[in-house]
Parts: sequence; C-alpha cells; structure tokens
Amino acid sequence: MVRMTKSKTFQAYLPSCHRTYSCIHCRAHLANHDELISKSFQGSQGRAYLFNSVVNVGCGPAEERVLLTGLHAVADIYCDNCKTTLGWKYEHAFESSQKYKEGKFIIELAHMIKDNGWE
Repeated sequence: MVRMTKSKTFQAYLPSCHRTYSCIHCRAHLANHDELISKSFQGSQGRAYLFNSVVNVGCGPAEERVLLTGLHAVADIYCDNCKTTLGWKYEHAFESSQKYKEGKFIIELAHMIKDNGWE
C-alpha cells in the first residue's frame, strides 16, 4: 500500500488512486481515507480526525495529559518533512472506555488538506 521512493522528498507516498490527507504546509502525504476512524474529535486548535495509521510523521516523547475524555498518555506527532506539529498519538488510555484510542492518531484539520480523488 505504501510505496517507498528515493527521488521524492517524502518518505512514503500513498497510492494516487485513493483519497488521501496531506500536510497543508508542505503537502506530504499523511493518511489514506480508509484509515479514518472518526471525524468528531477535538484537538488543541479545533476539530480533528482520528486515524488508525499515518505516514510521514515523527513522534515525540509520551506525556500524561488531561483531555476532554479524561487522562491519557499521548505523544505529539509532527510532519517529518516540515516539522509542523499535527496532533498526537494515543499511547495509553487510563479509563477502560477510552482503550480503543490506544495506538491511534489525531490530526487537526488546521494542518491537513484533502488530496487525490476528492470531488
């Protein structure tokens, strides 16, 4: 699904036949639409989407934060290309009802754009 290439700036390119989300600042691919779990999340700068997996992102150290849904251990994620902070990864949820978020990624709408095949 992810094609690696050395002739391009980004580490991973998602197939152009799929709808994708890219970094609004540098257009690096971030996620395939098929990896979208929910559009009803809140980031620190507004609305955010929850994804199963992402590409071309780096991950900072995990820290405990009290979010709208309780205490979580999260790590900020950033674009590997332009280094803009995009959102966070859920490392650990302390409440059993929030365990489904573990290992998932939040990307704020303010930092992504729709690419490839959107009407």
